[in-house]
Amino acid sequence: MSASIEQAEAPHNAYDTILVLDFGSQFTHLITRRLRELNIYSEMLPCTTKLSEISWTPKGIILSGGPFSVYDNDAPHVDPAFIELGVPILGICYGLQEIAWNLSKDNVVAGTKREYGQADLTPQLNGSHADRLYEGLSENGSMRVWMSHGDKLSQLPTGFCTIATTQNSPYASIAHETKPIFGIQFHPEVTHTPRGTELLKNFAVGICSVKQNWTMTDFLEKEVLRIRKLVGNGQVIGAVSGGVDSTVAAKLMKLAIGDRFHAVLVDNGVMRLDECQQVKEALGEHIGINLTVVDASQIFLSKLKGVLDPEQKRKIIGNTFIDIFEEEAIKIEKAAENTPNAGKVEWFLQGTLYPDVIESISFKGPSATIKTHHNVGGLPKRMMDGQGLKLIEPFRELFKDEVRALGRELGVNEELVMRHPFPGPGIAIRILGEVTPERVEIARKADHIFISMIKEAGLYNEISQAYAGIDTNKAVGVMGDKRYEGYLCLLRAVQTKDFMSAEAYKFDMDFLMNVSTRIVNEVEGVSCVFYNTTSKPPATIELS
Repeated sequence: MSASIEQAEAPHNAYDTILVLDFGSQFTHLITRRLRELNIYSEMLPCTTKLSEISWTPKGIILSGGPFSVYDNDAPHVDPAFIELGVPILGICYGLQEIAWNLSKDNVVAGTKREYGQADLTPQLNGSHADRLYEGLSENGSMRVWMSHGDKLSQLPTGFCTIATTQNSPYASIAHETKPIFGIQFHPEVTHTPRGTELLKNFAVGICSVKQNWTMTDFLEKEVLRIRKLVGNGQVIGAVSGGVDSTVAAKLMKLAIGDRFHAVLVDNGVMRLDECQQVKEALGEHIGINLTVVDASQIFLSKLKGVLDPEQKRKIIGNTFIDIFEEEAIKIEKAAENTPNAGKVEWFLQGTLYPDVIESISFKGPSATIKTHHNVGGLPKRMMDGQGLKLIEPFRELFKDEVRALGRELGVNEELVMRHPFPGPGIAIRILGEVTPERVEIARKADHIFISMIKEAGLYNEISQAYAGIDTNKAVGVMGDKRYEGYLCLLRAVQTKDFMSAEAYKFDMDFLMNVSTRIVNEVEGVSCVFYNTTSKPPATIELS
């Protein structure tokens, strides 16, 4: 490793960072994604964050869009200290209006014509510092952008000038005459603005002067050193499920601290078919990790008996996981009593990702808390209060594709790197209603058929996540000339880059019919099969 121990810091201390303040737009996470794709490190925080609450200084700040009107009594507003910080600021849509409203309370109004969809933007280049935002972007005097707003500026804030217009927005883009403060009414983060990523690069690199050094190679070097510094001579116990996140996390931890990392797979009774044996073989053969499998299926299933609410399921599973891991930690410490310099098991490794964090704590609005992720909000209070095992989450700031890139950097087998995610609560959140051994077995068998047929068709790597779930309702069927009642089986397959938004995979109809035929014929307890075509949003990827 070439990095020094002093570099073992949180990413926003180790890299030039653009801070994105989220005002509730469903597109906010895309701003961070576009910057990461440019090898620029970016973090997102709720717009309610106070400057005094963060211990680091961003190189630039982006104010996101949002579903509110800045003049409403309950509208969210940025801490003025961010505006006065002296770093470059870019306001997008609501963010532009927030900049204007921050300076004068009468310059944002409801537009007589709403502006949704694509529009032609005309930059007003005048040789000032503001030209840097549109440098190299204007072809034939205009560029295509995507608008999504009803409110607009009625007049320029004092000290600002217009730097771009559309037919419906005379102040489609503004800039302070002397300070690096910019506002744009359109959304550069969406693909419908063809050159939007270039505009974000102009802001981050050209105006904020950030370094484009956010790479998984560099992150790996710094993270290994950070882990070593954090853990010291202690030991780490880690939850693995066979999914890409926990697999790559286990490989990283083994690289950092060797045999002081202890991987544990808890069989919670809601795993996929033959999952535990497959994971044990895969981690041992391809990664060289000694895995302990703990059969706690009866404990989990007994606690889930009669529980219908999905959030309650997640919390029960999260709490029970930690109880079991704490018991395993005691066993590991006892086994190492006679080993020289063997530290205590103080740390608990999880493969938490940035989308988990965003969906669990994001600001209210379209990006509100959708569901509690068991590894973010489903942990027992004692852990949240700093008691018992301490969390270590090396991927907390990473998106899924970044974790996969890191896995390749670590030499993880491509089949494991591309494995579809499997949620910590397992099949329990793919069963609507009560989780019973009978319903688990139905979902498990149906899922195995669906995934096997996807692999046989050569479609697995085209799909980001796929599974079969079970509904609470039953439908009447006919088998062997007899009336038959069986559950509704719900198939789900999506394509996504970041798991914050997703589109249903477009299977050939013959393929779906063949899957349906096999499931109904081979899985006792299923009478009908449905395919979920809803995108995220408005749906989520998992059923509950």
